Amino acid sequence: QVQLVESGGGLVQAGGSLRLSCAASGRAISSYHMGWFRQAPGKEREFVAAIGWSGGNTYYADSVKGRFTISRDNSKNTVYLRMNSLKPEDTAVYYCAAGTYRCGTNWCSDYWGQGTQVTVSS
Repeated sequence: QVQLVESGGGLVQAGGSLRLSCAASGRAISSYHMGWFRQAPGKEREFVAAIGWSGGNTYYADSVKGRFTISRDNSKNTVYLRMNSLKPEDTAVYYCAAGTYRCGTNWCSDYWGQGTQVTVSS
């Protein structure tokens, strides 16, 4: 089983940037497709981005495409989410996930972190 701990969240003005990190322990993340999801107040958790084992394949929600970049460093057992041009609608709790896969028209994951708050002020 893999444990995930996110960091890097915070308060930022619209147009600003943040980089989230997800440190894994318990198992090497090289065994997993990894992902980021987010949940805004009063809304369901939604897919943000995913990355394949080697980092060669990446996938993004339309709402973040061109602004967010997912990456991974398997040697550090860490996954990142670089977020640029942040908007107030990006405000949410961001969750790191391991064992991410397509489930129908959505994305699902086997393991989840506790989340880190990102707040974008206008």
